[in-house]
Amino acid sequence: MSARLAVDIGGTFTDVVLETSDRAHSIKLLTTPDAPERAVLDGVRTILAEAKVAASEVTLVVHGTTLATNALIERKGARTALVTTEGFRDSVEIAWEHRFEQYDIYMERPDPLVPRDLRFGVPERVAADGAVLLALDEAAVRAVAIELRQRKIEAVAVCFLHSFTHEAHERRAGQILAEELPGIAISLSCEVCPEIREYERTSTTIANAYVLPRMAGYLGQLERDLKKEGIAGPLLLMMSSGGITTVDTARRYPVRLVESGPAGGAILALTVAAENGIAKAVAFDMGGTTAKLTLLDDLELQRSRQFEVARAYRFVQGSGLPVRIPVIELVEIGAGGGSIARLDALGRIQVGPDSAGGVPGPACYGNGGTEPTVTDADTALGRLDPARFAGGALPLYPDKARTALQALASALKTDPQGAAAGVTEIVDETMASAARVHAVENGKDTADRTLIAFGGAAPLHAARLARKLGMKRVVVPVGAGVGSAFGFLRAPIAYEVVRTRHVRLDMFDAKMLNELFATMRAEAEAVVRPAAPGEELVETRHAFMRYRGQGHEIAVPLPNSAFAPDAAPDLRRRFEATYETVFGRAIPKLEVEALTWTLSIATARPLPKPVKNLAKSAAPAPVGHREVLDPASGRRENAAIHERTALRPGMSLDGPALIVEDGTTTVVPQGFSARINAVGQIVLEDSA
Repeated sequence: MSARLAVDIGGTFTDVVLETSDRAHSIKLLTTPDAPERAVLDGVRTILAEAKVAASEVTLVVHGTTLATNALIERKGARTALVTTEGFRDSVEIAWEHRFEQYDIYMERPDPLVPRDLRFGVPERVAADGAVLLALDEAAVRAVAIELRQRKIEAVAVCFLHSFTHEAHERRAGQILAEELPGIAISLSCEVCPEIREYERTSTTIANAYVLPRMAGYLGQLERDLKKEGIAGPLLLMMSSGGITTVDTARRYPVRLVESGPAGGAILALTVAAENGIAKAVAFDMGGTTAKLTLLDDLELQRSRQFEVARAYRFVQGSGLPVRIPVIELVEIGAGGGSIARLDALGRIQVGPDSAGGVPGPACYGNGGTEPTVTDADTALGRLDPARFAGGALPLYPDKARTALQALASALKTDPQGAAAGVTEIVDETMASAARVHAVENGKDTADRTLIAFGGAAPLHAARLARKLGMKRVVVPVGAGVGSAFGFLRAPIAYEVVRTRHVRLDMFDAKMLNELFATMRAEAEAVVRPAAPGEELVETRHAFMRYRGQGHEIAVPLPNSAFAPDAAPDLRRRFEATYETVFGRAIPKLEVEALTWTLSIATARPLPKPVKNLAKSAAPAPVGHREVLDPASGRRENAAIHERTALRPGMSLDGPALIVEDGTTTVVPQGFSARINAVGQIVLEDSA
């Protein structure tokens, strides 16, 4: 027997999945923020014992972690310095020179990760076209190194102006710093983020340096601990791009691990969409801390090259630290199970964005939490079985949930269940609104899509959310409560390389671009091939293009073949087709240019074929009934309780019902029917 492990560390729970040749096992544990590896190792030992699988039989461990993200948010990274071009040390504070909250006179910007006294300029200058205007002053670099040693710096970010066109100065500065400061983590922007836009490139390089010592130490320790447990299989890391990579690459570029958990969920949603023949879907991941939504079209995920972390105004675009990394584009909102509910100044219910997390957690956990949360509301509504939450590992206390909701109830002149109904309606509407805005911003709609729901809290809220978004179908995959971890095991080994080369289509240079892509291919393959010897590799190329004079670009798919000398008209057609999809129309007679080129290499992971619909059969008799308050109608329904393990492919049932499993509960409201498809997924359909 061979087995594969996946571990996802979230803000509230740590999920562990074990897949063997004949079945899958999963468990949820509360995350241990003070030592994240403790929950990982506890979970690994527990699941191997429950499955009766020896550690030596584990051939692969795939890990996604919030450690890099949390270090940035909590400012618990290394003592980091910035070495940059003389006169440009304040670019990280100047940022974009705009106000993300235009009318807030008390607006606060995020503090840079590197304070001003640890930002050093050295004489050197490269022009935008790569010409050297001023040679690097090596003596100045050595003088800076002496001061860094005196300041007890743990990491250094090197980011010179226009180094994406000429990297020799950065590399030489890196060599000098390595000689003068042995053992210090050094990040070069020409390696971390070799592309245009000084602020984003500098911010990304600083973020990488800031988390590098901690992540390198954590990954090294985890690798050793797994070997001590007897696991000989390799440890691979999930990246924000939806691919997995080696520990060595993750140690060099830990910033690429930001948002690794949600990326795993998106990969799972892609697999589910393929199995159900779904062309358009919304992936809905609701965990203990946040909810994430992303769009799928024609079995393709939306991707981006920019993400923000540590926002001063949570979920307000532009208020955080930008990192330019390959990332699956999603919208994230403070609407998880642990999101705290309160009344605002006008007496309206507000949910989130702050969360009770896992410690102390919602009041119903019985760990000392007193503020009402979404999980408390779900418990008070009767949706959750107190003895089955998190597989029974974490009993719930409904009386504590009702007590926490009482203050809200008194202010709203209702009972705790009425307050709970209000909390769930607000959180569902918050998520629906975020999904609508995200779709419109991408030139798309939410109607006529299928909602794919996973994460511990998503199946509880999916049906109501689908109705708000005009969707008629919801799919809840097997193991939905630990969906992101299951997604890790379906992700390809992959790596993306990016380069900025300004190319006007009326001055197209095929030879230069072909040489550039050959170099990029070699760099990407050098990362992927050692982890995937002998496997088929799939190459994907994009150009980030715009009309000349515009300030931002859109990603345009490119063919994988070499460019012919007369390829410019084809590139223009591709750009205009993409532009029209996003903005509704192309603009005639304008010059087109490309700034940045990307190439990704991934192991082939063919998507599954659609499963066939089975003849319907009746579900077995429910194991019980429970009174559940439906927030939509305000009625108390006598919901039938069904064990998911007792439901076989083809079986169907009508709402109101609760389908209970170890990792989550699926709510089937009045007007919805549920059937089990050929691969065991729950398909909810709205007949109202």
